[in-house]
Amino acid sequence: MQRIKSLENVETKRVWSVKDFAKRHHLTDIEEARLLQLFGPFATAFELLHNAQRKPRWR
Repeated sequence: MQRIKSLENVETKRVWSVKDFAKRHHLTDIEEARLLQLFGPFATAFELLHNAQRKPRWR
């Protein structure tokens, strides 16, 4: 077992619930199911943002 001296240099990543992300970004149920199948119940914000497929919202 190794002892870690300091956690100052460790970068943390934001982790989202896939269901919460889908609600906030107005994704369809099909897209939410696809992300759940791809990542499981949690994923990083980077993964979700770059893998979500949204229809453009025209005015």
